Amino acid sequence: MSTGFQIGPLFIRYYGIILMLGALAGAWLADREARRRGQDNELVWDALVWVLIGGILGARLWHILTPPPSMVAQGITTAYYLTHPLDALAIWRGGLGIPGAVIGGVLALYLYCRKRKVSFLMWIDIVSPSLALGQAIGRWGNFVNQEIYGAPTDLPWGIFISPENRLPGYKDVSRYHPLFLYESLWNLANMFFLLWLSRRYADRLKPGDVFLVYLVSYPVGRFLLEFLRLDASQVAGVNANQTVMALVALSAAALFSWRHRADARPAPAGDSEDEYPA
Repeated sequence: MSTGFQIGPLFIRYYGIILMLGALAGAWLADREARRRGQDNELVWDALVWVLIGGILGARLWHILTPPPSMVAQGITTAYYLTHPLDALAIWRGGLGIPGAVIGGVLALYLYCRKRKVSFLMWIDIVSPSLALGQAIGRWGNFVNQEIYGAPTDLPWGIFISPENRLPGYKDVSRYHPLFLYESLWNLANMFFLLWLSRRYADRLKPGDVFLVYLVSYPVGRFLLEFLRLDASQVAGVNANQTVMALVALSAAALFSWRHRADARPAPAGDSEDEYPA
C-alpha cells in the first residue's frame, strides 16, 4: 500500500493529510458548539494553529520518551533521540503519541485562552467532542501506514499486514486485529456521547466537566485496547500508555465526583422551602 504521492520534489504523505482532515473536522465541530453556546466562533479558527503546534510537539515528545519495543530493538531509544536532534525533529520517522498530543494541545489552548482573556474551562468543554472526532479520523492514518494493529486473529474483519510491516516474531502471520479501527470507533462513539451529555445535563454540568468526562471515557477504551497491542511502549517493563490511561481515568473520575459531592447531599432542614408554610 502506498503511503503518499510525489509532487515535484515533495512527497505528500497520506498520514499527514488524514491528520489535517481530522483537525479541520474537529475545528468545524467546535465552531458549531461555540455558536450553540453563544460564543465567538472565530476564536476556534484562531486557536487552531496554537493547538496544532502544541499537539504535534507534545505528540512527538511523548514518542521520544516512550519509544515502542520494536524501535528500541533497533537502537532507537530516548537516549538516541536526545543525541540525534535532527531525527527527533523528523516527525515522519518513528511516530507520534496521542497522550502527548492531548497534553500539548490542551496546554496550547490554555495559553491561548490566557492571551485572549476567555474562560479556559468553558472552551475546553467546547472542544472536547472535537478532540474525540479528530482522534477518530486521525487513527485512519495508521491504516495507511499499516501500523497500530493488534494481536493475530482469524476473525472476518482481521486486516492483512504486509510482511515488511510485521513485527519480529510474526513474519508468518498475515492477519491481525484492526486496533486503529477499534480506537477510531470508540472515539467516534465518545464524540456522540460528549455531545449528548453537554446537552442533556447542561443545567447540572460545571465548567470543565465535559473535559473531565472525556478524560474518563477515552482512557477507559484505550486501557482496554492496549491488551491487544503487540508493540506497546514500555517504561521499566510496564506498559506506559496503559498505566497512564488508568491513572488519568481514575483521577478524572475522582475529581468529577469531588466537584459534584455537594449536589448529592440533602439540603439542611432549615433550608427547606416547606419548613415554614404560609
